Amino acid sequence: MKILVVGGVAGGASAAARARRLDESAEIIIFERGEHVSFSNCALPYFIGGDVASSEKLIMMTPMAFKKRFNIDVRTMSEVVSVNKDEKTVTVKNLESGEEYKENYDKLVLAPGASPIRPRSIAGIDRENVFTIRNVNDTVKFRNYMLEKNCKNIAVIGGGFIGLEMAENISKNGIHVSLIEGMNQVMAPLDYDMVQMIHKELDDHGIELHLSSMLKEIKDGFVVASKDGVDVEIPADAVVLSIGVAAETKLAADAGLEISNRRIKVNESYQTSDPDIYAVGDAIETYDRLARKYGGLALAGPAQRQARAAAGHIYGQAVNNKGYIGSSCIRVFDLNVASTGLNEKTAAAAGIPCEIAYVIGTDKVGIMPGNSTIFFKLVFETPTGRILGAQCIGAGNVIRRVDVIATLITMNGTLEDLKELELCYSPVFSTAKDIVNIAALVGLNVLSGRVKQVHVSDVRALAESGACIIDVREPSEYEAGHIKGAKNIPLGQLRERMDEVPRDVPVYLHCRSSQRSYYAYCQLLGNGYKNIYNVSGSFLGISMYEYFNDKTEGREPIVTAYNFK
Repeated sequence: MKILVVGGVAGGASAAARARRLDESAEIIIFERGEHVSFSNCALPYFIGGDVASSEKLIMMTPMAFKKRFNIDVRTMSEVVSVNKDEKTVTVKNLESGEEYKENYDKLVLAPGASPIRPRSIAGIDRENVFTIRNVNDTVKFRNYMLEKNCKNIAVIGGGFIGLEMAENISKNGIHVSLIEGMNQVMAPLDYDMVQMIHKELDDHGIELHLSSMLKEIKDGFVVASKDGVDVEIPADAVVLSIGVAAETKLAADAGLEISNRRIKVNESYQTSDPDIYAVGDAIETYDRLARKYGGLALAGPAQRQARAAAGHIYGQAVNNKGYIGSSCIRVFDLNVASTGLNEKTAAAAGIPCEIAYVIGTDKVGIMPGNSTIFFKLVFETPTGRILGAQCIGAGNVIRRVDVIATLITMNGTLEDLKELELCYSPVFSTAKDIVNIAALVGLNVLSGRVKQVHVSDVRALAESGACIIDVREPSEYEAGHIKGAKNIPLGQLRERMDEVPRDVPVYLHCRSSQRSYYAYCQLLGNGYKNIYNVSGSFLGISMYEYFNDKTEGREPIVTAYNFK
């Protein structure tokens, strides 16, 4: 068996290594057009900020190491320029000598990846101070320019994973960063209500956010961005483009392989339209099992699983391809952020009826040192209670919570399953009833109709319309900051003061995090009140939701003072 692999890093290198573990006698060759065949792509921004001390540490495996450990022939600076599927050969160009030659194969694995988008329509896009970050050499080149030119201002274009990571790590060098994003929020996997915490965190750390803004032109010392038809000049000694990636499909398309959704089309076993040619990684079309549609997913974990499955199929192993659910995480300064599955936006776009449970709690028992607040949002299908997704943000261990939800989604779990899930507990690690269990209980109350809720995004309209809002926190909390027009009836006084709560209009209850207001809800419900609602997220969630837009838009706050703790 002779197996050729086009491209290294997560997809190609993993496929080659798996093939060797399955077949000691196979001849395996990896062609990589870059200088490095295996490097930590996801760690590139952290070299800019100093968490990774040297560029050499980004390199995971050298060609010599591949040869010694796996007996795999790795040819770097070697670009496969064509695939000749009828004769089962590839044409390879040595980028150092210019020589071209052919290599035959029994099986071919394509892992060409995706390249950063560099729009030609933007004036000045080819200036020397405009960078994309795809590999080690790109990263070193940018860092050297940043330091040698003594950059004071850098514009990062795009608020996705790479954009946020680059913004944070550039700022660690004492450089002012302007982040320009075309949507009205960063981080598309998060819903608008949750992402406001990230907007605040970026703003708190001096990142200048320009949302709903499109890069128009790059000039000497500044860039021009357009928002609502108005051009704004933003200082920039250098520009980092992180506005997305485009799948590398030219090689496959030129070979006559089927392309779908601008990606290489593969079957459930990662075979292309030619059964002897496989494709994995960022360049392929993959299946979103929740939204039930085909698209793409540029993440290292799925690429490695695809590579393992493709290599296994070459040797007759069955592939259990369930598609992807899209689990991801990121650190944004002092916040940890994780999400999985569908958010409210993507569920609506897929036509899936859903509701949410928005829960605010702590990552460990509150009296333990180092405990921190975490914000958790669970999305579930109605009326089935099937879990669709989750988002979690906080300084503590949010990743663990989202990993639990990702596991349940993979197993087609429901709110009932999550409610009964038995998780590890110790005061130093969690709470006896973990926040994911609490979210399930809240979700079941909503699903059954026992509790009616309104979301933090609805509160401004309620406050401005003079709705009856009851704040059940203690007087000292109320005085420290409250919704304008809200009436303070502490939970401990509610039974004695129930006649102050009207029965003829809707009543909206809130506390700090929705727990005490839920208890108040139950009291009122037990005393015959029908038209009552619990504010999901309560005052802490409202403060987080309102703050950034209040500050940047100069609008009148609906609260007398924010509360972020």
